[in-house]
Amino acid sequence: MNNKSLSILSYITLIGWLIAYFTGKDQANDLLKYHLRQSLGLLIAGLLLSIGLNILMAITSLYSLGYLSLVVLVLLIIGAINAANEVKKPLPIIGKMFENKFSFIG
Repeated sequence: MNNKSLSILSYITLIGWLIAYFTGKDQANDLLKYHLRQSLGLLIAGLLLSIGLNILMAITSLYSLGYLSLVVLVLLIIGAINAANEVKKPLPIIGKMFENKFSFIG
């Protein structure tokens, strides 16, 4: 797989991220490294959002808050589109936080 395909794959669940990381870690260019950082940050933020929303919904019984998790889906789609267009553009809302994080990626 080329780096563009691996960049897109990194946004598709944790399994896709792991495949992209281990398959492309030897031949990774800046584009792949950038999107690996962005998608890992999004996965972590999505997990934290999910835990927070579940706790909040259990306490308040406002199940309509579950629709906020669609924000993560929209960000995943935006990230995959940026990867397909070979653009190193941060994700809206949370992308700037993860541009220089996760030094193990490169």
